[in-house]
Formats: sequence, C-alpha cells, structure tokens
Amino acid sequence: MNGDTDIAKEEHHISNSVYLIVGGFLLVLTAMEITVSYVHALRPVMVPLLVVLAIAKFALIALFFMHLRYEKLELNIIFGFPLTVALIAFLALMGLFLHLSNHLAYGPAFGLH
Repeated sequence: MNGDTDIAKEEHHISNSVYLIVGGFLLVLTAMEITVSYVHALRPVMVPLLVVLAIAKFALIALFFMHLRYEKLELNIIFGFPLTVALIAFLALMGLFLHLSNHLAYGPAFGLH
C-alpha cells in the first residue's frame, strides 16, 4: 500500500485551466511576433525581439506541455545544459556576424577606404 501512495505523490495533474492560460499566453506572444514584424519603427531591434519572444514561447511549451516543470532536477539539468550551450553558441555567432557585417562591407576588399 505504501508503494501506491508514493506513486500518487509523484504524479502531477495539471488542470485544463492552466493549459488554457498557457495557450492564451502563447497566442499573445505569437501576436506580438507578428506585430514586431510589421512595425517599421522596430526594424533596428527586430531580430533580438523575435529571439526573446521565441525563447519565451519555447520555455512555456517545454515547461507545461512537455511537463518539465514537474520533473526531477536531474532531468531538467540534462535538458537545460545542452540548451544553454546552444544558446551561447547562437549568441556568439550572432555577435560575430553582426561584427563582420559592419566591418567587411567597407573594407579593403571593396576598394573603399
């Protein structure tokens, strides 16, 4: 009998209202992404805004629909470490390409000084 109560403790059931609330947030984030892509005043910061919104959507989906919020810490570390490494590599490459795009367009290869 004690084994049955341990299993019942470990099971986490999310109510339907939580799924609807998370779905509402995902809908709002998607509307924000579409809005950012159409507002011309946001062009200089469009890519970072879209990246932040995509990360927020990913986090909501992973935490609630993949049930990572209710998993053990070890599983979250196994999931989060490669994600962190990938995010750091992505940000480093974005910085590199931004730096190169500003410096190579007017460099000696184009004959402009």
